[in-house]
Amino acid sequence: STGVVKMQPKAEELKFVTKNDGYVHIHPSSVNYQTRHFESPYLVYHEKIKTSRVFIRDCSMVSVYPLVLLGGGQVHMQLQKGEFVISLDDGWIRFAAASHQVAELVKELRCELDQLLQDKIKNPSMDLCMCPRGSRIISMIVKLVTTQ
Repeated sequence: STGVVKMQPKAEELKFVTKNDGYVHIHPSSVNYQTRHFESPYLVYHEKIKTSRVFIRDCSMVSVYPLVLLGGGQVHMQLQKGEFVISLDDGWIRFAAASHQVAELVKELRCELDQLLQDKIKNPSMDLCMCPRGSRIISMIVKLVTTQ
């Protein structure tokens, strides 16, 4: 008669999916163990262990744009059911872009960042903040990540 209130899962019930191991749980010794809600469905972790089940430790939530810009693998974009989908890691990580223009801009920004990092590797003394191209790319990434 009073309705139903959706409850957050208990810490031991919260689980995530990895590409290779299926479901994983946050280890009880992790600082994020008691966190019952994450703004983003994506976590990065440092350590994965298997005891009674597979656990991750040293994990942090990561939002979509940092994942796309700094994650490994190629960025792909495709139209699926009227939505522009950006995918990473051969389609394992996928999300919808606000528009075709946003998807193209994010993909292009990732390519520019990859090229900038390659240039830095070839020339370690290069100051990315002082060169005009590097400065523009970095400021655009900072703006995107802080305003998302």
